[in-house]
Amino acid sequence: MVSKLDICNLALAQLGQASISSLDQEDEQARRCTLFYEPVRREILRTHNWRFARGEAPLTLIEKDSMGSACPQYVYAYPQDCLFLQSVFPMDTPNKPVSFQELYRKDLPGRVIICGAAQARACYTRDVTDTTIFDPAFIKVFSLALAADLAITLTGDMNLAQKMLQKYALALEEARRSNMTESFEIHTIESSFVEQR
Repeated sequence: MVSKLDICNLALAQLGQASISSLDQEDEQARRCTLFYEPVRREILRTHNWRFARGEAPLTLIEKDSMGSACPQYVYAYPQDCLFLQSVFPMDTPNKPVSFQELYRKDLPGRVIICGAAQARACYTRDVTDTTIFDPAFIKVFSLALAADLAITLTGDMNLAQKMLQKYALALEEARRSNMTESFEIHTIESSFVEQR
C-alpha cells in the first residue's frame, strides 16, 4: 500500500536524493515535498482520464435562467469532489452530451455549471487524495512529475530536471496507451456478454 511519503521518496530517489522518514521532519527535502505534493497531484489528475478518479453524479439545480429566451439555461452546483468536469448530459439521454459553461457568479456560492438540460448528470475527474486507491501507472507518473518539479529546487541541475520531464512524458504516454487498451478490452467483454444473453 503506497503512502504520500512513499510517493515523495520515489520522487527523491529519481533525483538521487536521500529518503525522508517523515514529511514533518526539519529538512529541505521534506519541506519541498510538502510544498509541491498537492499542486502536482491535482495537475496529474487533470492530465488524463484515470479510471480510479472517474466520477459521475446527478447535478443539483440551483436556478432556471430563462432571460426571455426560447431555450432556457439551467444553473447547477459544481460537484463537491470535482477536479475537472469532462461532460454534462441529460438524465434521459446519457449518450448525448450537451454543451456547458463553468462560471463563477458573485450571487451564487462558488463555481456553477450552466447548460440547456433541465435534468443533468456530469462525468468528471474526482479530486482523489486517498493514495491507497491510486493506480500503479498514476503513482509512476505522479512521482516523476514531482521529481521534475523538485529537481531544480533541490539540485539546481537543469539537465536532471529536463531528464525527469522526459521520463514523466513517456510514463504519461504509456499510461494513456494502457488505458485505451483496457477500455477496448472491457468494451469487448461487455459486448460479448450482451451477445451471449
